[in-house]
Amino acid sequence: MNKILCTAFTCLGLLGLTSRAEDAPPAQAPKTHSFITFGHQTAIHTFKPGGPAEGEVTWSTKLATREGWVLANGNILLTVSRGQAGFPGGGVIEMTRDGKTVWEYKGTQEEVNSTQKTPEGNYVLTESGPNPRLLELDASGKVLVEFPLACQKGNGHMQTRMARKAADGTYWVPHLLDFAVKHYNAKGEVLGQIDTSVPGDTERKQHTWPFTGVLLPDGNILCGLTHSNTIAEFDAKGNKVWEVTNADVGGVIKDACALQRLPNGNTVVASYAAGKGQVNLWEVTRDKKLVWSWKGPGSVHSFQILDTDGQALEGVPLR
Repeated sequence: MNKILCTAFTCLGLLGLTSRAEDAPPAQAPKTHSFITFGHQTAIHTFKPGGPAEGEVTWSTKLATREGWVLANGNILLTVSRGQAGFPGGGVIEMTRDGKTVWEYKGTQEEVNSTQKTPEGNYVLTESGPNPRLLELDASGKVLVEFPLACQKGNGHMQTRMARKAADGTYWVPHLLDFAVKHYNAKGEVLGQIDTSVPGDTERKQHTWPFTGVLLPDGNILCGLTHSNTIAEFDAKGNKVWEVTNADVGGVIKDACALQRLPNGNTVVASYAAGKGQVNLWEVTRDKKLVWSWKGPGSVHSFQILDTDGQALEGVPLR
């Protein structure tokens, strides 16, 4: 019997096979993610699932922010929250990593809600207040585009969030209490809109307020629908083609605000109402499976995923 076993193991060796544990394929290591968060804490984090809960902070500023970007040149573009020193009505700063201001805009109304830098080097921003408006400014501060936003005026804080200029020169702007993501041209004319209200909810008691209106390469619009704890994707005609609710992801959605569609087709979402010790950021697949989650130090209003395992994400961030 022993002779037979020895012969069998000898044959395995001759075939290049082995039963040694050290030759077994190594287990796949958890992926490392780098991202910047905006809110009460504005910081760049490096996080590995299974490692320290909050990861490592590699850059930060004391400014509270609404949103922002890490630009291709490494600078940080920030939408500054109202009430910060020198910014009673909010504003925008582009700064270097060592804190040097490259460009600045101070809000003239209640607050500035979003900022985007175009490939041409212009700055697109939205202001809320008595006269909600979208502005596009060049590096000298010259106004290139200005138009009033077609939204309610009774609640300035709930007029707009993450407005974006598209490659075709039009603008997509989410209006929360209007339950709509509106599509504007540079004259301020409304070309169309995505209605985010729930069919049959005539009193709009289900708060599907749109925080984002991200234009995807196929023409669909991706929305974080805030208090309804829903992420939804609509086609160009306004039909809902994909949706994630708390029933799909084990209750991790707590006020679905900012989101980002990754090159692999997955979506990362910020649960703004999640506090310390709760899930602030999480990634979900197209078939609604959680990939990873992060429990940060507090509320995340917006974010940008920067890289995975040290490899920068390709293309323009879809957020």
